[in-house]
Formats: sequence, C-alpha cells, structure tokens
Amino acid sequence: MATATLVLPGEQLDSSSLPSHPKLPLKLGPGLRHIPPNTITPTVAGQLCTDTRKNAVWVEFNGGRYTPIAGDLVIATVQKSAVDVYYASISDYTPNASLPQLSFEGATKKTRPQLAFGALVYARVVLANKHMDPELECVSSSTGKSEGLGPLIGGMVFNISLGMARRLMLPKPAENGKLVILEELGEQGVAFEIAVGRNGKLWVDSKSVKGTLSIGRAIQETDEKSLSVEEQRKVAKKIAKDI
Repeated sequence: MATATLVLPGEQLDSSSLPSHPKLPLKLGPGLRHIPPNTITPTVAGQLCTDTRKNAVWVEFNGGRYTPIAGDLVIATVQKSAVDVYYASISDYTPNASLPQLSFEGATKKTRPQLAFGALVYARVVLANKHMDPELECVSSSTGKSEGLGPLIGGMVFNISLGMARRLMLPKPAENGKLVILEELGEQGVAFEIAVGRNGKLWVDSKSVKGTLSIGRAIQETDEKSLSVEEQRKVAKKIAKDI
C-alpha cells in the first residue's frame, strides 16, 4: 500500500516517514538523494511516496526529463545495430542505451530477434550512471525468463508525463490519485494491452487502430486534464460505445 506526503528539496527526512522492512533493503527511487551515513533528502518538490511491501520510497513529481535509474522499466526505440548489440533511444535527453542482442529469453546467435530501425522493446535498465551510457536487458538475469519484457509488436506509442507513468505502474493505480481509467475500460468490456515505461512512454494495442487510438488518447487526456473519477468513467463508456 502506497502513502504520500508533501516534501521540499533539501529537507531532511525523518526516519519515521521511511518504510522499514525486516528483510528488504531500503530502495530509493526518483527525487531522493542519500548523503552518507544516514541522511536522505529530496532533490525535487513533490509527494513523498512509500511502498511498504517493496520497502521503497520516492518523490512523485512531473519533471520534464527522464533520468535512467537501474531497475526502471522503459519503452525503447531501436536506432541501429552493431555486431552483438542494439542501440536504442529511451529519451530525447540521454545517450542511446545499449541492448545486447542475446539479452532476450532463449536467444542464441541463430534465434536472437532481428530488430530494425524504429522497432520497440520493453526493457529493464541494468546500468545507469553519469559516467557511462545506459544499458538495457529484455530478460531476467536471475531466471532467464522474459517476465513480460521483449519486442513490442504492433500497437502504438503515446507520450505521457513521468508522474502518470509512475502512477500507472503501481500495483493498484486507483489507490494513487483516483486513477481508474484502465479499470473502467476493462469493466466496459474493452479488450486491450498496455506497457508502461518510466521514461514517459505508453504502448497500447487493441483489436483495431481506432480502439488503440481512443485508449491511448483517453489516458493522455486523463493525465493532461487531471480528469476526476466520474469523468474517467464517462470517457471509458464513450470508448466502449464507439468501438
């Protein structure tokens, strides 16, 4: 269960505002900085959010630029390929990330996916620091399984705010800011698939181009206009009726 309180840059967080798990280490997300030995301060203004189940804490804010963080799930666009690696764009403000061609479930030199310029992949950031270009993977290094990662076939990509991306990726988005658009679309019988990238990218696929456009634009509208729960329900009903 996630909770949130307002914080400002530079203030020192009290230990009582941080999650405490008996086994998991504390995981700092976007908007926070650790100052040794035990000081944690926000770097941006926003809502301090905690997830006790994952022992994670981060600041919810609508920053304009995405900064790669190890562990983030992102939607990347292939720009070019070399002998053993693809180079993919994850944001307009960061260098292309490298994605090993064997970093896919069951991939060998003969079976690895052949990704052309513009191909989309759902990937995890495995290396991110200011001294090196980002690195991605499309397979879990511990299980060897894709776990939902890999090439995204068909569908369309829509731009959303970084804040909306984080909200959509919560286990129960409706608990955070009354985000119910996805749940309402499902209850209206609209069939679709989505993938959400922390880099502000949303991939949507449905049975028709019209449906895909309608769903993507509905989520964008919810993001940009901060639609209320009732307004989201009306949008979902309209989409179900139209498609």
